[in-house]
Amino acid sequence: MVATRIQGASNGSGYLAIAFAGEVRLYRTDDVRGAELGGALKNVIAIAAGTVIGAGLGDSARAALMTRGYAEMVRLAEALGARAETLAGLSGLGDLVLTCTSPQSRNFRYGLALGKGERFDPAVTVEGIATAQAVDRLAQGIGVDMPVTAMVHALASRRISLEDAIGQLLRRPLKQE
Repeated sequence: MVATRIQGASNGSGYLAIAFAGEVRLYRTDDVRGAELGGALKNVIAIAAGTVIGAGLGDSARAALMTRGYAEMVRLAEALGARAETLAGLSGLGDLVLTCTSPQSRNFRYGLALGKGERFDPAVTVEGIATAQAVDRLAQGIGVDMPVTAMVHALASRRISLEDAIGQLLRRPLKQE
């Protein structure tokens, strides 16, 4: 699909979408920051989801990880002035579910390799690696708790073992949900 802005249009109605196959339904938002953050942060969580599956922890663990990862995404987005409801839409939760469950996702496949202890093709672009590093530093700087992102950053930079990352996440203090 291609989306393009029509000159002179206002309030998001001036976008024309052309679908290359099938039908498409567009949703507008004026929360550009929220849409951008959703699109970037889901890659970090997809790496974590792939790692969980690669380590053999199963679908229930992946679901729990995705849920906590989504909570991180919303915390950061709100701290940066985005709206939570934007992340509840297709550019946040919708993209997150797809990216965390699809073997077509490079980020998920990278995580899968991490979880299995296998080498991943360095020629393949994995956006979530650089995003994890940048977001971890940003979150620490503004005081936003993002433990899943921090662990992805630590794993991808080989500063922690998978066993230690899992242990640190599981030993975090219990919180009310």
